[in-house]
Amino acid sequence: MPDEFHDADGWPTNAVHGFARFLLELLEKERPAHIAIAFDEALDSCFRNRLYPAYKANRDPAPDALRRQFTHCKALCAALGLSVLSHGEYEADDLIGSALHAARPDGFRGVIVSADKDLSQLLGEHDEQWDFARGQRWGMAGVKARHGVEARQIADYLALTGDAVDNIPGVSGIGAKSAAVLLSHFGDLDTLLARVDEVAFLRLRGAATMAARLREQREHALLWRRLTTIALDAPLGDIAHGHARGPADGDMLAGLSDALRLGPMTRRRLRVAAGLDNPAY
Repeated sequence: MPDEFHDADGWPTNAVHGFARFLLELLEKERPAHIAIAFDEALDSCFRNRLYPAYKANRDPAPDALRRQFTHCKALCAALGLSVLSHGEYEADDLIGSALHAARPDGFRGVIVSADKDLSQLLGEHDEQWDFARGQRWGMAGVKARHGVEARQIADYLALTGDAVDNIPGVSGIGAKSAAVLLSHFGDLDTLLARVDEVAFLRLRGAATMAARLREQREHALLWRRLTTIALDAPLGDIAHGHARGPADGDMLAGLSDALRLGPMTRRRLRVAAGLDNPAY
């Protein structure tokens, strides 16, 4: 969103406006009875930083003007009665994975609203991932067509290829195509490393060099896999069963709308989404 929106104190609110627009479209389209919104608060304090201090070190910290807006976004979710997830040591991916893992025994399936390929590793037989902006949805069976490997292989795949976005080097000399071939043949990283002597005999260009690199960088590969694997045991706090939507807080919503100087149409949509007004048809 353009930087033309400001709150009552003059701070920019363009990110809040963009987030509110997306959230309203999602709620109006899906009308979910169970929903959780995960926020990242662990850019430099995540448990992965203790394992590998250079993790995401290539990213600039969020400016104060944006951090302030994250707080408003979380407050907006809370006012709408939505479950809000955040933690200083776990990333949003970990919170999403843990929420999905915790809900499965109660018969819930998950719809992960994100285009991030890392999250594809969480997909089970009945789950979906949804690239909301592009209007594309896929299940566990559709992951290979998109990324060349199975959902269960995503963390191993990223450990081999690396992930420049997260500053994870990967195993030198192994690219996306080679990693896909290796995982197709061996199934997972542990089996690949256990049978690394076989790699040199694969019909794969540079196979002998890959075998040597895998031997040399075995411990690094295992470390990269720890970084690329989404945690399923992050603390979620006191949450409603299956992240059921709770009652909205009309006073809080009104106060936020005033502080953020939201327009009358957005205020109306928020109240309808919160169940505080009946939509006019």
